[in-house]
Amino acid sequence: MFLAGDFPNKEAASRAILNLKSEGFNAAELAVFSDEPIEFPRDVLDRPSGMSFAVVTGAITLCLLTIGFVYFTQHNYPIVTGGMPIFSFWATGVVFFELTMLGAIVTTFFWFLRESGLLRRRRAEPAPEVEPGMISLRVDCPANRTDAVRSSLLSAGGGNIRTLEQRR
Repeated sequence: MFLAGDFPNKEAASRAILNLKSEGFNAAELAVFSDEPIEFPRDVLDRPSGMSFAVVTGAITLCLLTIGFVYFTQHNYPIVTGGMPIFSFWATGVVFFELTMLGAIVTTFFWFLRESGLLRRRRAEPAPEVEPGMISLRVDCPANRTDAVRSSLLSAGGGNIRTLEQRR
């Protein structure tokens, strides 16, 4: 079951989020909707991202795979060219660089899709209608805690508290 409440400003919405977090709700159970972007203060609705670690790991992985492939290819088909080494980093440096960047780009793209929720199968969650200038906070709560959530939203300055049913 979902409860949604409307807030006139981000300070009231921040108070509601902090109240709900102190009652045991986590960031995955809270969703904020608005007609314009909202920047909350630090530690209000933090959802940590692992994108930087994933991108660096993807770039390094593809770089090492490329180096291994080039090394294998040049040693499997040795062509002696005037006393030059069979495997040379200088001759294949552009390939290593470009494929390292490709690894970073592809990892960034797929990690963005993962964090945005487009690749996950989730239950259908209703998006509340938001009036211009208002902030809507939707809480995923069990039926036995709706009264506590309703009072938290009201005490933080929320109005138009309503119940949203899940779509199947």
